[in-house]
Amino acid sequence: MRDPLKTYKAKRNFAVTPEPAEGGKSGGEQRAFVIQKHWASRLHYDFRLELDGAMKSWAVPKGPSYDPHDKRMAVQVEDHPIAYNEFEGTIPEHQYGAGKVIIWDRGTWEPDGDPRRAYRDGSLKFALHGHKMHGRWALVRMKDRGEKQPAWLLIKEKDGEERPADEFSVVDEMPDSVKALGLPGQKGKQGRRTTSKTQAREAEASEAPAAASLRKARLPATLAPSLATLVDGPPSDPDDWLFEIKFDGYRILARVDGKGIKLITRNGNDWTAKLEPLRAALADMALPNGWYDGEIVVHDQNGRPDFGMLQQSFDDARNGDVVYFIFDAPFLDGHDLREVPLAQRRELLYTVLKDRPSDKVRYSAELDAPPADMVAAACKMGLEGIIGKRRDSIYAARRTPDWIKLKCGQRQEFVIGGYTDPKGSRQGVGSLLLGVQGKDGALHYAGNVGSGFNADSLRALKAQLDKLATDASPFAPGRKIDKKAHWVEPKLVAEVSFGEWTRDGSIRHAVFQGLRNDKPPRAIMREQPAHVEDLAHDAKPARKSARKQSTKAADKPADAVHGNLPDDLKISNPDRVIDQASGAHKIDVVRYYALVGDLMMEHLRDRPVALVRAPAGVGGELFFQKHADVKKMPGLALLNQKLDPGHPPMLAVADKQGLLWAAQWNVVEIHTQNATSRNYEKPNRMVFDLDPGEGVAWGEVQEAAQLVHAFLDELGLPAFLKTSGGKGLHVVVPVKPHYGWDTVKAFSQAIVARMAQTLPDRFAFKSGPKNRVGKIFVDYLRNGRGATTACAWSVRTRPGLGISVPVGWDELDKLKGGAQWTVHNAHTRLDVGNAPWADYADSAVGLAAAMKKLGFESG
Repeated sequence: MRDPLKTYKAKRNFAVTPEPAEGGKSGGEQRAFVIQKHWASRLHYDFRLELDGAMKSWAVPKGPSYDPHDKRMAVQVEDHPIAYNEFEGTIPEHQYGAGKVIIWDRGTWEPDGDPRRAYRDGSLKFALHGHKMHGRWALVRMKDRGEKQPAWLLIKEKDGEERPADEFSVVDEMPDSVKALGLPGQKGKQGRRTTSKTQAREAEASEAPAAASLRKARLPATLAPSLATLVDGPPSDPDDWLFEIKFDGYRILARVDGKGIKLITRNGNDWTAKLEPLRAALADMALPNGWYDGEIVVHDQNGRPDFGMLQQSFDDARNGDVVYFIFDAPFLDGHDLREVPLAQRRELLYTVLKDRPSDKVRYSAELDAPPADMVAAACKMGLEGIIGKRRDSIYAARRTPDWIKLKCGQRQEFVIGGYTDPKGSRQGVGSLLLGVQGKDGALHYAGNVGSGFNADSLRALKAQLDKLATDASPFAPGRKIDKKAHWVEPKLVAEVSFGEWTRDGSIRHAVFQGLRNDKPPRAIMREQPAHVEDLAHDAKPARKSARKQSTKAADKPADAVHGNLPDDLKISNPDRVIDQASGAHKIDVVRYYALVGDLMMEHLRDRPVALVRAPAGVGGELFFQKHADVKKMPGLALLNQKLDPGHPPMLAVADKQGLLWAAQWNVVEIHTQNATSRNYEKPNRMVFDLDPGEGVAWGEVQEAAQLVHAFLDELGLPAFLKTSGGKGLHVVVPVKPHYGWDTVKAFSQAIVARMAQTLPDRFAFKSGPKNRVGKIFVDYLRNGRGATTACAWSVRTRPGLGISVPVGWDELDKLKGGAQWTVHNAHTRLDVGNAPWADYADSAVGLAAAMKKLGFESG
């Protein structure tokens, strides 16, 4: 009998390739199938069916599709041994089919009728029972045109399992190996019968762990939560969503790493010490390593979450009644599940929690009713509302339209800017004066709240407000406010429910719910409900894009994983450690710049840049480049050579894609000059870099910044603050582009000289290390022609990978250092973003008046 493996063996040198030469056990009536994802000269999928002691094989370039309209080309290749079903590895270079191979799916297949006859006739129909491949399929041979390798078509048949290509792509949504999952059950999905949509969803979820696209990953040190969007009504396609109670509590992310458990707020604050009973409960459960996402609440006597009681539990240092409802697990048991559809993530989470019962840690169950009925029931029960999440949504580290909030009434956070005196027998406070941050960066009055308090809360509030007393109103001018009001620094955040907004931007029928200390005042803005159908329109392409980008990363070997990045951007050596102090890898820097790209472009647009490359990482040799050939790097641009005669063209970052290409090129820091390319000879800002010398404490740096601010204010110059990402702070002055480089630099030098003369014990005028021991050098040299400063949101090549972040002057006293924010915790600042600099562009002034006050001659 002819050896069916003759051609297979002739093409391979089994002394070199790890592929099996022969062997493998036949499945008998349970015929095996396998699909191997193969990165050869081009990515393709090898589809194999067991028949007559071998694996009949086809190469499918695009992989299978669940859409019957997609007739996928399948080129027949040589038979393979049954043992090949277990092969996963890399075929060496110079060998046939050289490249990486994974087992993308496997299971059993059932032919219709006689499979041998159907195969000979070129019309093979069958059912597949795999992890990813289910239902009925067909292989149809095309007309013979003399090809050496016969061409077939792989087609999904209509059996209830089909899905439109624009809604579902099995190769995109499930890109990874199933080898670790073992063989699936013998019964396929087509054998299941369901009696309701709810049962159908539960049935689908029961298979989720097998179908999930599980990526192995180390547990990150920090994690940004996925946030919901407030909407004006339920979605029109509720079957595509799951709904949960909107808990009236604090969002908490639990990081479990062996015995190490941390409890982190949505803004990155570590509350582990505050929540010791909960930490102990999680430790007793012995959960797999991972990041768990949920909400902590305290229930009232009727079993309803009560925000006031939760806050009181912290005030009294008694939080043993706290219950933690977990609703997601973006990282679990050594796997990154952020790209896995929500329904599958929750099934994996439920599997973990169901065998570990705890009265303090519970699974957030899905509600099963029409969403309008659920909202009505929640309101009747006194709950805040419900949360809706698309079943196929990824875990996005941002506010996403795939997660929505449906509230019973209007309720949000407000900044407290003052209060009125109590009347009658009431003690402490009459009402709180509330505000929200505007797009202009100012605090705008939003009305008051005078109900919802009790005697204890009024006394406690008054004590806190007294500590923040100030003479000036923190609110933007233009609104009438009680003349007898007492002003306070805008540092406290209140959660308030209310009936409506008035036309002038005030709230009516307000009720105080409690103070929040998990949200910064700078992030509190008026919540505007979005139209749910508009979100649905925007969300679908966004989800599709995210999945496509994620899969593009998976469709390359491990040395080219690049997350949600441009399709044509290949990241070389993504796992190379670039900072030993934080353990950060190159891919972490690339993903960081992808995260802050929009924020950073506000500071980069049209400015010449210098790129600091660190091929050897922090501590290695650095390359400071103002000129380079970046023609093959999209988003990086060469400026007109006439801007800097006698030198090569200067560089600019044209769009956020350029940040990612720069990071791939081992760029860590990005510096900007003080002029734009449109008016390069006339700077439009001055920069003062507060550089502390040896022995200078951080508190002295903060005081020095306040002094610089005050001095500039006396000159009538606006000043904006940012952390440097290193040891100091940057003070930036926006100016109108009137004077040339030499004049602006000389004026900045005169300002620093005057400060050093006035306060010689604090400020050094000379830059050398010996000259600034115990002092701060305010570096004016950043203002010379061609000089640069680290851009806002730039990473710094220092241990820990600090970043330069815009901050408000009202935040200065709370800063912990110039590198308070890093690549790893940057997400805790994204809600604030560039808000502290919202009026930067409108604040630019001419320098003539300031020069006159200082007695500076512009020459």
